[in-house]
Amino acid sequence: MPHPDHTYDAPRILDRREGPHGEVVLRRHGELLQIIANGCFLMDTSDGRSERLLVDLACDALAGRPRPHVLIGGLGVGFSLAHAAADPRWGRITVVERERAIIDWHLDGPLSALSAEALADPRTDILEADLVRHLHETSDTYDALCLDIDNGPDWTVTQDNDSLYSGTGLASCARVLRPGGVLAVWSAQPSPEFEGTLRNAGFQQVRTEEVRVARGVPDVVHLAVRPG
Repeated sequence: MPHPDHTYDAPRILDRREGPHGEVVLRRHGELLQIIANGCFLMDTSDGRSERLLVDLACDALAGRPRPHVLIGGLGVGFSLAHAAADPRWGRITVVERERAIIDWHLDGPLSALSAEALADPRTDILEADLVRHLHETSDTYDALCLDIDNGPDWTVTQDNDSLYSGTGLASCARVLRPGGVLAVWSAQPSPEFEGTLRNAGFQQVRTEEVRVARGVPDVVHLAVRPG
């Protein structure tokens, strides 16, 4: 008889919630935890290399700026938060997550194993808010924005996220970034069109870093710098 934790067994739903943007599901598939939004696979706990690269590239691009403040857009399974909290170079770590269910899964659910230490870090704040609205309305400023709320600029989870990757959305990003601040955007595939939008929005040093995967198109991180 196959072991119930083998990855080829059917996924098991741990929690299902209806949120303001539709259904979100946490399920276990073998040893993996997976987040599904409106039937669209978002992420799982299988790897995390690209999420960690998202944070490292942003910090490295700040060129030794002392105690920078990073905003992480999207809590997800917690890879980016945990990696940022493990790095003493960051001064403050603010995470913006719009789904209450995902926050709860980290606070007292199955994902707490990945994020409990990071959430207990005094540098960490969790804001339950829509990222697009937060960037438009907040009076706070940041040294880095590490955004991972979609499968990329060309594959958004909900239609209202599309504006984040437009000229208007990037203007909001630039508004909250301090001079010389870094914008890093995770994507499941390269987007040359988004690179052009970044340049047209006035960002400099635009580049794309790839994370090789075993099969298929590599994950990428789009990087850009607000002029000083």
